[in-house]
Amino acid sequence: QVQLVESGGGLVQAGGSLRLSCTASIRTFSRYAMGMGWFRQAPGKEREFVAAINWSGGSRSYADAVKGRFTISRSNAKTTVYLQMNGLNPEDTAVYYCAARPGDIGALYVREYEYAYWGRGTQVAVSS
Repeated sequence: QVQLVESGGGLVQAGGSLRLSCTASIRTFSRYAMGMGWFRQAPGKEREFVAAINWSGGSRSYADAVKGRFTISRSNAKTTVYLQMNGLNPEDTAVYYCAARPGDIGALYVREYEYAYWGRGTQVAVSS
């Protein structure tokens, strides 16, 4: 079983930045080519895709709402994925979830149902 733990959320003013981290349990994670992603769920809304990265880290995908402001990356050991969020605005307020799934080395996964493992989420709040 893969366990994912997010951190780095908090309260920030509009225009500010936050860096989220998601660390996976090491023993199981290293056996598979895990694609990883970030999703978010705002109050009263469905969970939505934010960003994804493939196993090697060479391919990334972003939701239109965050392109140019957010950057997804992962550690050399592949067990930690980051989400650098710049230019935050109140519409970015949500619980942010990390997700992972085994798959092809080069594959990107952008749909919620494609992911097998989920973290518990970290709250991001942006004040105007």
